[in-house]
Amino acid sequence: MTKKLDGKVALITGAARGQGRSHAVRLAREGADIIAVDIARQIDTVPFDMATPEDLEETARLVKATGRRIVSSRTDVRDGAALTEAVAAGVAELGRLDIAVANAGIFGFGALDTMSEQQFRDMIDVNLIGMWHTLQAAVPAIRAGGRGGSIVMCSSTAGLKGMAGFGHYVTAKHGVVGLMRTAAIELAPESIRVNTIHPSAVDTPMIQNAPTYALFAPDLPPEERTREAIAPRYQTLNKLPIPWVEPLDVSNAVAWLVSDEARYVTGTELKIDAGEEL
Repeated sequence: MTKKLDGKVALITGAARGQGRSHAVRLAREGADIIAVDIARQIDTVPFDMATPEDLEETARLVKATGRRIVSSRTDVRDGAALTEAVAAGVAELGRLDIAVANAGIFGFGALDTMSEQQFRDMIDVNLIGMWHTLQAAVPAIRAGGRGGSIVMCSSTAGLKGMAGFGHYVTAKHGVVGLMRTAAIELAPESIRVNTIHPSAVDTPMIQNAPTYALFAPDLPPEERTREAIAPRYQTLNKLPIPWVEPLDVSNAVAWLVSDEARYVTGTELKIDAGEEL
């Protein structure tokens, strides 16, 4: 049976775990070969443990288990030259580039008037400038194919409204929407489509960690801030009766957006938010 991404190559940033790993495996199951990049080390201002080299190796193993090829590298999206080099190396091995999923991102919290400049800069550098670097690294390779292509930038429901407690994240995710809308206009004549996705909370290590639990349940003692205790508080964000969406729910949306089934969809903010924004 023909798969909807047979013969295509997809770049995934932030691919070591969480949504990025899910996107890589989901697109591989649809027939795509994968270029996977991830910093795979800690950033000091991020309050929870980030992905490791072993996580990136596991993503590679899972993609290979689908029968597809993967080229992976430990690359920081804040370094545009390094990202361009990593993409070029992947294209040289896999032969082309059709899809880019700009997924790499970090999360943190603090009031805008008291957080450190380094906190704010790291958030913007990863979550917004990293998206621009991904665009710059991917577009020449997609353009070279002359077949058009699809770019998906991962924003958030926080990219559609103000939210207290993590304004640097909200600022970056709003910026992603402006980047997407402009890129969609500029690249449309070449049939390169650009869209954003906007998940609600997703069941990944980015929300399932002690510092984030403390943000949602400051009234509870640390020993009572469990996944089970926190779930009802997350559920208050959503209209559907669930606390969070699964990574696969987001990956299914990505797989549709980058396929020919969405061939005329560009410049769109696609919500996967369990009704949060209704």
